[in-house]
Amino acid sequence: MTDSADDGSEERLTYAETGVDIDASEDATAALLEAFGSDLTTEYAGLLDIGDRYLALATDGVGTKLLVAEAISEFSTIGIDCIAMNVNDLVAAGVEPVAFVDYLAIDEPDDDLTNEIGEGLAVGLEESGMTLLGGETAVMPEVVSGFDLAGTCAGLAGKDDILEGEAAVGDVLVGFASNGVHSNGLTLAREAVTRAHEYTDAFPPNPERSIGEELLRPTRIYTNLLEPMREHDVRAAAHITGGGWTNLLRMGDREYVVEEPFPAQPIFEFVQEEGNVTDEEMHRTFNMGTGFVVAVPEDRADDLVAATDGQIIGRVEDGESVAIRGLSLK
Repeated sequence: MTDSADDGSEERLTYAETGVDIDASEDATAALLEAFGSDLTTEYAGLLDIGDRYLALATDGVGTKLLVAEAISEFSTIGIDCIAMNVNDLVAAGVEPVAFVDYLAIDEPDDDLTNEIGEGLAVGLEESGMTLLGGETAVMPEVVSGFDLAGTCAGLAGKDDILEGEAAVGDVLVGFASNGVHSNGLTLAREAVTRAHEYTDAFPPNPERSIGEELLRPTRIYTNLLEPMREHDVRAAAHITGGGWTNLLRMGDREYVVEEPFPAQPIFEFVQEEGNVTDEEMHRTFNMGTGFVVAVPEDRADDLVAATDGQIIGRVEDGESVAIRGLSLK
C-alpha cells in the first residue's frame, strides 16, 4: 500500500474523525471494568475457574457493517460475522467455543430479515462447531432505528490449554489470511466508499460484484487453528480486529517485525484511495489481509505452517512497536 496523494485537495479520513476513537473506546472499557473490580485473565476473554477447567465468555456484535447489509438488502452473511467476532476472540485465548446466544434488537418485526440472519448464524455455528442455546429478539421502535445484532459465546478450556499470552524475543510470527474487511473499521470504510459511489455500484477491481457485496464478505472463523496451536506450542495469539495491527501489542511489549504479511485484498486499496486515508491509519484500523497472528518458538514454526494454511510473516524482537510495510505502530 502507498499513501494517497498529499496535494491537500481532498480531506483525509481517519477512524476517529468518522466517529470511532479506538483509544477512547479502550479507555472507557477499562474504566467500566475497574468500576466493577474485574480482573480479566486474558486479553480476549474473561475466565471463570470451575474446578478442573475454565469457563470463558466473550461478547461482541457486527457493528456498522449492518448498515451496508441494510443498504443492499443482503442479510444472509452477517450472522456469520456475529459468530466469528466472538469465537475468534476465544481462539486467541486458547479456548474452544462451545455455545452461543444471540440478541437481535429491531424496530419492527420482519420475518425475511430474521430468516436471513438465521441462515448466517447457522453457517457460523456449523463452521465453529458450536450449539445455539437460545436468543432474544426485542422489538423496540422507540430505541432502535433499523436493527442491531450481537451475541455472547461460551467456551471451555483445560487449565493447560490457555495460551501464555506473552510472546518471547526470538519467536516467529505466523499469520493467517483474512477474507477482507471482516467486521471492524466499517465506519471509516463506509464513509470513504460513499464519497463518490453507491453501495450498489460495481466494485472496480471486480465489476461482477458490487461495492456493498465486497464490504460484506463475512469474517473468517479461525477455530480450526486451536488444535495445531496447542500441538505446536503457540505462546500467544492476536485477532486483528479493532485497532488493526496494533493488536499484536496485546501479545506483550515486544517489537513485532512483520516482513511478509498476506497481501491486502483490493477492497483495502479502494477504501484508501476513495477516503484519502494514510497507510498508518489503514494499518491502525484494518487487518489489511491478515486476520490472525500467533507467536510460536522458532523451532516449531515450520511444523505449524505445515499443519495449517498459515505462513511465516515475521519475528519478535526487543522493543515496543509493530513494524510493518515501512510503518512503526505503537
